[in-house]
Amino acid sequence: MIALTGLRRVGKTTLLYKIIQTHLTKKFDPKNIIYFSFDEFKETEIREILSTYEQMMDKDLQKGRYLLLLDEIQKVKHWEEQLKRIYDIYGKTIKIIISGTESLFIKKKSKETLAGRLFTFTVAPLTFKEFLRFKEVSYNPPRLYEKELSQLYNEYVRTQGFPELIGIKEKEIIKKYIKENIIEKIIYRDIPHLYNIREISVLETILNILMEDPGQLIELNDLAKDLHLSRQTLSNYLRYLEDAFLIRKLYNYSKNRRKVERKLKKYYPTILSPDLFFRDDTLAQSKTFEGSIINQLQVEFFWRDPYKNEVDAIILHDQKPSPIEIKYGKIETKGLVKFMEKFHIKDGCIISLNQENSLDIDGKKIQIIPAYKFVLQYCP
Repeated sequence: MIALTGLRRVGKTTLLYKIIQTHLTKKFDPKNIIYFSFDEFKETEIREILSTYEQMMDKDLQKGRYLLLLDEIQKVKHWEEQLKRIYDIYGKTIKIIISGTESLFIKKKSKETLAGRLFTFTVAPLTFKEFLRFKEVSYNPPRLYEKELSQLYNEYVRTQGFPELIGIKEKEIIKKYIKENIIEKIIYRDIPHLYNIREISVLETILNILMEDPGQLIELNDLAKDLHLSRQTLSNYLRYLEDAFLIRKLYNYSKNRRKVERKLKKYYPTILSPDLFFRDDTLAQSKTFEGSIINQLQVEFFWRDPYKNEVDAIILHDQKPSPIEIKYGKIETKGLVKFMEKFHIKDGCIISLNQENSLDIDGKKIQIIPAYKFVLQYCP
């Protein structure tokens, strides 16, 4: 079985329709394709759907080849056990593809129940390259179209990779879309559906704190005290937000895994605050710029030493660290050079707004690359 999961509005249902379309193009019998959404039918059982199908279409699901697509399946109680029974009975004749909004519905319940039966794919928001494909524009070679690509990159950041926001520039429409169609539905519908949370407003407060100041170093005891929560409750709430794809946790890089777990962690919202990226001040624009890059690169590590030398992103290539600084304005190299000295790295990178250069500092090579060019080269 295949599971598609990810944020709301990234296109999971559209992908299911695309799968249907592809099967039809390959002359798959349309009468052998079953699509069902549980969005408004939470009490319906999967076996009931299949029984109704067999009766209506005069079919025997144990004979022939079928495609079964189940959308928003996490809304069904005990769906894992139901799906396991269906798979065990019809696994040889039915190809099963499911989708759902949160990774919780895969991680929390189904690991043991569906072990060895389910492959999970996370559908992410559009990358800049995919955004350009949606816009049906191609600027090659990029060096000849730097101004156009830079403007398009700014437009892309406003959409945050949500396909439905492409072409929309009105501030209030974007703010309303992100708040009502994504954040509020996850906070007030999706997460409470899976966990018994009494203080939903506190969960929203934690998210708002992280959205207004992306990349915060979080000390759990201090934040828990400020919010009048226990440390364990705050830790749980952060995990719910992370599992629901609303925040991203970055670990302080170390070759020692135990040290990584013990050190302070950074948190970035996967959805940037529209209030932040529509502000004109340099600080707000800098935070938006950094958060956008971190999300596109799906960064897992940053680096900070006891002397507060810091690198924004550490990307691992074959377990070798590549340090990346993200600079909206003034180019600084101190933290990058300290990291390169400590870990004996020869090459580093600075992602800038629009500067491009090459530096050689004590034999260490640092490439300064504009954001649009970097993400075109390194993101799918």
